[in-house]
Amino acid sequence: MKLQKNSEYNRGVLYIVGTPIGNLDDMTERARKTLAEVDCIAAEDTRHTRKLLTHFSFSTPLISYHEHSRVERELEILERLHRGESVAIVSDAGMPAISDPGAELVKRAIAEGIAVVPIPGANAALAALVGSGLSPQPFLFLGFLPRKSQERKRELQKWRQVEATLVMYESPHRVKAMLQDTKSTLGDRQIVLARELTKKHEEWLRGSVSESLTWLQEHEARGEYTIVVEGLREEARGEEERDKKWWRQLTVEEHVNWFIRRGRNSKEAIKAVAKERDLSKREVYQVYHVEEEE
Repeated sequence: MKLQKNSEYNRGVLYIVGTPIGNLDDMTERARKTLAEVDCIAAEDTRHTRKLLTHFSFSTPLISYHEHSRVERELEILERLHRGESVAIVSDAGMPAISDPGAELVKRAIAEGIAVVPIPGANAALAALVGSGLSPQPFLFLGFLPRKSQERKRELQKWRQVEATLVMYESPHRVKAMLQDTKSTLGDRQIVLARELTKKHEEWLRGSVSESLTWLQEHEARGEYTIVVEGLREEARGEEERDKKWWRQLTVEEHVNWFIRRGRNSKEAIKAVAKERDLSKREVYQVYHVEEEE
């Protein structure tokens, strides 16, 4: 274990800087000061970030840092940091490393003893969560789900039994398919779709998954969506548990015979019953054979 005190560093610092997700007024004073004073800025899209710097009259040098250039750029950035330069990493909007490049660079910088300082800023996931009206905690951020339906369903299935509110991002081209998979996997839960967050035409769509799908059939999906889905309700969990215990009206003997009639031998049937009833195989064996003899 190693303790890092950022106050002990005066150079060679990697800053993780949050930038506006739409409204430029959300740029914090600390973020502005950092971007103006660092030696260079590693940007997901230099053209996009140049517009931001121009708005604030900054002339800080830019280098590109995105998924396609990540590996080679990390080496360059780490060399700069080891030389004592300060570098700020930014994404096109929000906090870097949250469904955007940055996480690997942070890991490598920490591993090489470089100070890492986050400069908090706007974040679409948290903005949508607190404005959704759904329970804000606990919550799970899933980012972008897989593009293919089967993979998407498998990912959603992992969180089907979780009571935490789920937060995801989705593109306008896949949002309908994603909601259809959400309904078939998680059920027709309450959901909130937020788009254009912090901008003039900010929109919130609240209702069930079915209602959201109906709305999207009649309206064109535009812009990236932040989607908030309610977690599994306690009453729904109870219903699922009751459904799993389909055998609750059967005696142990009837339960074993049910499996035998479907092709299992007595040993296999006893093992299956023991698992479903959370009993030992010995307990089921004794009850079944005692009742048989009687």
